[in-house]
Amino acid sequence: MTAKKTNKLKILNDPIYGFITIPNSLIFDLIEHPYFQRLRRVSQMGLSYLVYPGAQHTRFQHAIGCVHLMQKAVRVLRFKGISISDDEENAVYIAILLHDIGHGAFSHALEHSIVTGISHEEISLKFMEALNKEFEGKLSLAIQIFKNEYKRKFLNQLISSQLDMDRLDYLKRDSFYTGVSEGNINSERLITMLNVKGDCLVVEEKGIYSVEKFIVARRLMYWQVYLHKTGLVAENILVKVLKRAKELVASGKRVPASSALKYFLETPVTNQNFTSKVLNTFSKLDDYDVLSAIKEWTNNEDKVLSLLSKALIDRKLFKITISNEKFDNQTVIDLKKKIQDDYKLSDNEIEYFFIADSISNQAYNSVKNQIQILYKNETVKDIAEASDHLNLQALSTPVIKYFMCYPKSSF
Repeated sequence: MTAKKTNKLKILNDPIYGFITIPNSLIFDLIEHPYFQRLRRVSQMGLSYLVYPGAQHTRFQHAIGCVHLMQKAVRVLRFKGISISDDEENAVYIAILLHDIGHGAFSHALEHSIVTGISHEEISLKFMEALNKEFEGKLSLAIQIFKNEYKRKFLNQLISSQLDMDRLDYLKRDSFYTGVSEGNINSERLITMLNVKGDCLVVEEKGIYSVEKFIVARRLMYWQVYLHKTGLVAENILVKVLKRAKELVASGKRVPASSALKYFLETPVTNQNFTSKVLNTFSKLDDYDVLSAIKEWTNNEDKVLSLLSKALIDRKLFKITISNEKFDNQTVIDLKKKIQDDYKLSDNEIEYFFIADSISNQAYNSVKNQIQILYKNETVKDIAEASDHLNLQALSTPVIKYFMCYPKSSF
């Protein structure tokens, strides 16, 4: 009896773009792989749902959306006479599909808590290399493009630049799910205005205002969503929870967790010892492991772990003070001492209940990976120079703010 053949040319229904077509069977097989399916259980926006209840979407949805936009970009560039071979086309689909596969549980919130000294991009590359072995070298060109080692540099810019398919999807998607309309960019028009000049991705002059709106939208989304004060508090508490759990495990205390999470609590993992065994364990770790552990830790005998875990589970978050200027050193010392006395905390414990740090927002970097505008006379200018938008030059300057988090009186 012959095995039933699977139809791999699927159509998915996406709330942002409508129907999305999976371009070929290799992309289908990569989506079906357990490594990629894990992204269904990794939130796109960490703990932002504590601020915006609708922000429950995942890295899986984002990656599929990026493939859809990449298909549009390839069609537009080919229509304009840019030669893209079938192999190159397939490679950029694979690269954009897997660009975020290395994100850990709760995405950016725990990027440096579960492992240290290795970024999610580097872990993505390790996943891609492991999949390349499994798929007998079919991802080789995608890896070359992802690492920016391929001769045609604009293909990498479609995946990683200041106007790539990643940003075009996440701004529109995050805007939709949070309900923050300021981030709702016109990705369709931006892609339609793309072209290639001198092996660099450029935007035709007609698209200049769409690019301006894109940069302004990015700035607003960072202040209103990604760097929202309540989200900042939640993410910092989450980092402290994991830090305390690791500390307790190191001192021989019992801290219940899933086998995957337990491994990372017990084992210091860096770039140097990130073996294939570690990669396989990492592939089994997702938001569910972390959240179920934190629920369990609300009843832990350790006061610090228990209080911090309850703060997250019950959404009894810390107070936050944000300033454009650095806080006076004496003010910080006095406030820290007051909290320590109020909650009878040791010198070690206070470090978990008082957080002082800074945040930075740079909507556009005019030095790195510039967005280039192509004029009819074939000249090219950086958007910051080409734009008559008075604030665009200002948006190229990083804005730094300082914050302190500490328990409310009712904590």
